[in-house]
Amino acid sequence: MSQTLTVNIKLHPTKEQESILKDMMATYIETTNRLVSDMVKAEVTLKLTSKNVSSPLPSAVKNQVIKDAQSVFRKVKNSKYKVVPVLKKPYCTWNNQNYSFDFESVFLPIMVDGKVKRTEIRAEMVDRDNRNFSLLNNKLGTLRITKKSNKWMAQIAVTIPTTEKTGTKVLGVDLGLKVPAVASTDCDKVRFFGNGRENKCMKRKFRARRKELGQKKKLNAIKELDNKEQRWMKDKDHKVSREIVDFAKENNISVIRLEKLANIRQTARTSRKNNKNLHTWSFYRLALFIEYKAKLEGIKVEYVNPAHTSQTCPSCGSRNKAKDRTYSCSCGFNKHRDVVGAMNIRTAPVVDGKSQSA
Repeated sequence: MSQTLTVNIKLHPTKEQESILKDMMATYIETTNRLVSDMVKAEVTLKLTSKNVSSPLPSAVKNQVIKDAQSVFRKVKNSKYKVVPVLKKPYCTWNNQNYSFDFESVFLPIMVDGKVKRTEIRAEMVDRDNRNFSLLNNKLGTLRITKKSNKWMAQIAVTIPTTEKTGTKVLGVDLGLKVPAVASTDCDKVRFFGNGRENKCMKRKFRARRKELGQKKKLNAIKELDNKEQRWMKDKDHKVSREIVDFAKENNISVIRLEKLANIRQTARTSRKNNKNLHTWSFYRLALFIEYKAKLEGIKVEYVNPAHTSQTCPSCGSRNKAKDRTYSCSCGFNKHRDVVGAMNIRTAPVVDGKSQSA
C-alpha cells in the first residue's frame, strides 16, 4: 500500500527567472488547452510525443503537457462532450526524472534565451519541521510550480509506503458545527475535538469585516480577507484531523468510520442562526484530512450511511429526537446527541464510493 502527498516548497527565483517562469506557465496552459481542443475535434485521444508538440518548452515539460491534455480529454469523453474544461490558472510541471532538490535549491530545465538550460532556483521548506524533511526522503513524483498570492511555490508529489493495520477495532467520528468532531471507540471511550464556539466567533468576525469592506467597495481587501479565512479554516481542519488520528493510534484503532458527506448541508443538525456557518464550512476537506492522515498510519477509513445516526438509540434501537444537546430514550439511555451519532456511525452500514464535495 502507498499514499501520495504533496509537499510545498517556497521558491525565491531571481527577477529574470520569474519572467521566464511566467512565460513558461502561460505557454504550458495555452498548449494544454490547444491539445485538448484538437482531441475534442478528433474525438479521440491523440498519441503524441514532444516532437509533435509545437511549443517553446523543454521536451520534458512538453511530455507533461501531453499527459495533462490527455487527462482532461478523458473527463470530456466521460461527460460525452457536454463539458470541455478550459485551464486558466497558470502552472508548469516537470516529471521526477528532470528535476532535483537538495533542500536549499531546485534544479530543473527552463527556457533561457530560447534554449533549454538546467537552472538552479533557490528554495526553502514552507514548514521547516522533521515531518516534511522526512517525507522528501521517499519516492518523489512530479514537481509543479505555481504562483499564489505573489509567492512562488513548488509542489512535489511524494509517494509514501504504508502498512494497513490488522484488527477489528472501529472508531466512529461524527462531524458538526457546535462540536467540530466527536469520536467513539468500541469500548465507548469518547473524545470531543475542536472548539465550535471559537470557530463560530471567528466566522462572525470575518463576516462583519467583510460587510464593512463591502460597504467601502474594497474588493481587493475582501479577496485577501477571504484567503485569510480559508487559511484559518484549513489550519483548524488540519489540527482536528491530526488529533483524531492520534486518538485512533492511542486506542489501536484499525478502521475510522465517517458519515458519507453527500447532502450534509441538507441533513446536518443546526439552528437557523448557524445556517451561514453551515454553508461556508468544508466538512469534506476535514474528512479528506482525516482520511489521508489515517492512511499514513495504516488506518483504513470507511464511509457509512448517515440515515438516523442521531436519532437511533444505541441501546435498544428505538428512534427519538434529541432535545437541545441531550439524547434521552425511554429505555433509560442518556447521552450527548453527538456522542450518540458517533456511536451509531461506528456500527452503521458501510457505503461504496466517496461522497460529493461538501
